[in-house]
Amino acid sequence: MSLPFTQDEYASRLLAVRARMAAQELDMLIVTDPSNMCWLTGYNGWSFYVHQAVLVTHDADPVWWGRAQDVAGASRTVWMAQSQLVGYAEHYIQTPFHHPMEDLARYVKGRVGVEMDNYYYSAKAHSVLSDLGIRLDDATGLVNWCRAIKSETEIGYMRKAARISEAVVDGMIDRIAPGVPKNEVVADAYRDAIRGVDGDWGDYPAIVPLVPSGADAAAPHLTWDGRTFQRGEATTIEIAGCYRRYHAPLCRSVFLGTPPDEMKRAQDAVLEGLDAGLNAARAGNKTRDVAQALNSALSKIGIERTARCGYPIGLSYPPDWGERTMSFRAEDDTVLQPNMTFHFMPGLWMDGWGLAITESIRISEDGPAECLCDRPRQMFVKA
Repeated sequence: MSLPFTQDEYASRLLAVRARMAAQELDMLIVTDPSNMCWLTGYNGWSFYVHQAVLVTHDADPVWWGRAQDVAGASRTVWMAQSQLVGYAEHYIQTPFHHPMEDLARYVKGRVGVEMDNYYYSAKAHSVLSDLGIRLDDATGLVNWCRAIKSETEIGYMRKAARISEAVVDGMIDRIAPGVPKNEVVADAYRDAIRGVDGDWGDYPAIVPLVPSGADAAAPHLTWDGRTFQRGEATTIEIAGCYRRYHAPLCRSVFLGTPPDEMKRAQDAVLEGLDAGLNAARAGNKTRDVAQALNSALSKIGIERTARCGYPIGLSYPPDWGERTMSFRAEDDTVLQPNMTFHFMPGLWMDGWGLAITESIRISEDGPAECLCDRPRQMFVKA
């Protein structure tokens, strides 16, 4: 299989990670987040339900470590030599009598950093390594922050993902109608997402389609069921096209019938806030400037939104397409830099209804942020 990036790009990523390791005085980094593993090595497989890791030191190529039967997948996807791929035996898999970290400990040396606040690094894994006498430092986010500024190739992949997002949202808006079962619309959305656009195939996204309707849309993270769409209800669509594991999330809302006045006022305020936030999302400004621009527009109609309104995006695996570093919120002072990428997400979850109109954006070298997707910024109203 061909690598998605050049050897030089992987080398520059490794150099950046090692610099952060040196600043934290780490001899080794145990990388367990599959997004970070892929970013560093190219590894891409659905094997993150068992323990696996990439081991980074200062004086040798990284080591991919995982289940023995997944070594073949590693050899097909990573840039390192076969000698850097090691697998642990099957008797470590999902048993109370052994733990894979007992095997990993054989390769550990010096002062070690681990991604403690990570979906894929369990309390048991940490306990086993600690009980074996290994000194463990918290290195949560070390690799994630290295990923913040995207390369031109990464931006290109995200633009391809954005074309897929557009196709998925177009299809869902077209198919949502009174009496149509929700699961059928989602099934077609999956087809559009995986088929891709113009020969650019779609990968599976890190989050499934979120399509709550009516009062359910007051909650942001509901998926779908077999009920039909109903007249007089709004549906929020949150999806992301995915290409080479790179995402471009996009949200739009669909109302069947005539929207109430409060939703129309909310739409106008959100659109004003989006425009203001995109203008504030400039290199040299801070992440909090985007949140303040949005919240200023919403406050004009009495909406005090306390949730963050954006987060960094890029390469990711389930269960989240965010990169878990900075956020658009009032207390975040991260300085925006060109080629940072975010999901600008000013969703509203109100009493009995919800509204979501969002953009995936790139911080430009000069001027307002670039929207990766190109679709009308509005609540779609269908009779």
